[in-house]
Amino acid sequence: MTTTTPTTGATDAGPVPAGEVLRDEVVPARAPWSAVVLAGDVLTIVDLGGNQAVDFLVYDAHDTSLRYSAPDTIQAQDSVFLTTGSVLRDCEHGELMTVVADTCGRHDTLGGACSQESNTLRYGHHTRAQHACVENFLVEGGRHGLGKRDLVSNVNWYMNVPVDPDGALGIVDGISAPGLAVSLRAERDVLVVVSNCPQVNNPCNGFDPTPVRMVVTGGVGRSAAEGGGRAAAPAGSGTQDHPDHGHSPDDEHSPEAAR
Repeated sequence: MTTTTPTTGATDAGPVPAGEVLRDEVVPARAPWSAVVLAGDVLTIVDLGGNQAVDFLVYDAHDTSLRYSAPDTIQAQDSVFLTTGSVLRDCEHGELMTVVADTCGRHDTLGGACSQESNTLRYGHHTRAQHACVENFLVEGGRHGLGKRDLVSNVNWYMNVPVDPDGALGIVDGISAPGLAVSLRAERDVLVVVSNCPQVNNPCNGFDPTPVRMVVTGGVGRSAAEGGGRAAAPAGSGTQDHPDHGHSPDDEHSPEAAR
């Protein structure tokens, strides 16, 4: 069983914004994770091992038809890269999350998510059984009532996909390092679904997937519906205090079971 491990310190790895720590968990290599992050709260993603791609989707927590849109995000900021000041926008140009701090420098919006099908096409039939990000998204998104039709082009935190003058692009060696972090403020209550990328066929993870740390700190704009309480647990997961809630699924749906 793959489980997400709560951590004991708020600042033991990577820069974490000041504020009450609502969640602090280490997501194992290859595993999924999800959480509802309330308006004003900040999610920090720490690259513990360095050069670990984190595939990321975000939805309006109350209306998941409003979800991250790569074209709207790119159009609004006139750049294909994300860094401090970038705003993740939905399919109606609404603000979902804002990058408020970034010690890596830039992050990818174009590379998409690996899947068993794309692995087979790009790397050969022998990779067909390897677990991939789309499968993580389907398993973790399913816990919130999301299905394949709800998957869109995703953000890839820490993945390096430079664009050449002729428009060519490719996944190359990363520019991240152990302990670097990116922090995002929720501009409304949002559902975040993450795949800690399992890819071993290209350099997006340095050919060696590693854990990442997810920290949610309290902000000033907490949803009134929550009464200023703790960060919301994922739908159907019960109380947030249980160590197995808000991250990886049960044994029969775990990445290891699908490999």
